[in-house]
Amino acid sequence: MTTGGAFWGRAEQQDFRSRVRGTLLGTAVGDALGAPLDGLTLEEIREAHGAQGLTDPAPAYGRRGAVTDLTQLTLFTVDGLIRAQVRRDTGAWHPPTDLHRAYLRWAATQHDWGPDERRTDDGWLAREEWLYVRRDPARACLLGFGDTTMGTLDAPKNPGEPGPEAVARSAPFGLLVGWEPQLVVQLAMECAAQTHGHPSAYLSAGAYAALVHALARGEYLDAAVQRALALLAERPGHEPVTEALEHALGAVRQGLPTPDRVEELAGDGGAEGALAVAVYCALVGEDVRHGLCLAVNHGGPSSAAGALTGGLLGALHGETVLPPAWLAELEGRPTMLVLADDFAMEMTQGPALHGPASSSPAWLTRYPRA
Repeated sequence: MTTGGAFWGRAEQQDFRSRVRGTLLGTAVGDALGAPLDGLTLEEIREAHGAQGLTDPAPAYGRRGAVTDLTQLTLFTVDGLIRAQVRRDTGAWHPPTDLHRAYLRWAATQHDWGPDERRTDDGWLAREEWLYVRRDPARACLLGFGDTTMGTLDAPKNPGEPGPEAVARSAPFGLLVGWEPQLVVQLAMECAAQTHGHPSAYLSAGAYAALVHALARGEYLDAAVQRALALLAERPGHEPVTEALEHALGAVRQGLPTPDRVEELAGDGGAEGALAVAVYCALVGEDVRHGLCLAVNHGGPSSAAGALTGGLLGALHGETVLPPAWLAELEGRPTMLVLADDFAMEMTQGPALHGPASSSPAWLTRYPRA
């Protein structure tokens, strides 16, 4: 496998596209499944949905299948990564900056009535009208992208914010399968620090990106966790995230999974807890439905835990394992499929689309270099 299209066989391309689709759709399905449960205790979930908790999508924001800001930001992460690759040809290549610009385009959807056709350099995703809705975005995201100053690891935005939102938008970094794992972790951390400056938050984002990266390259989840732990060990302040992942692995050996065990892993709702829940549920789930339902039925951040679990399962198995009935109701699914296929095309055929020897005007209209 390579980032240059010449060395991708047809079977490899199809497998990669399926994993990209699975990652994005899985993230969105898990997010939508957990959205009705955010802010509820486990007892309140059982009162509303029965002793087993939520077992099928329920309405949130007026419909079933509605996604939150976590999915919105994940889509803009993909958009930013494609734009970064396109800009690489110009020699002005700094992916964190390109991602920051993409996130500022998301921020515009949170305060504008709809797309501004005068902004011709926004690309196609920012013109998708269904994205122009607020779905209870985290205050840290609104503040982090509230001005044009970009947070960095040396000077992060919201340095005391440990929430899971930055982790939940980080799956696409793991889909950079041609990159070395250390670089994937670094980029995810740098982009997480644009809104979530607490070490546990940006280190969890790096660990999650490492997990998706290993899965997208064909590894099993238990091996992916060990790889992520090894990469974390090199980073200062990794201990809370490392302990959370090790706690998740230990819980796998403690018998049948229960909502109480998931709630214990979730802890106080921080990034490392949501990451631990996702790893645990992806490992112990009897199938994708069971794993996702287990991930959201607790008093912690249900939509974030669902999104993280869905991203892992989608990267591991590809799009075909996701429940068709859940996908049929998923908000924005056509947009996600187009974006996923564009990302897969960029990663496998980028030089043919915008390299020095040739370029596609249509592609550069969709993903402008500006």
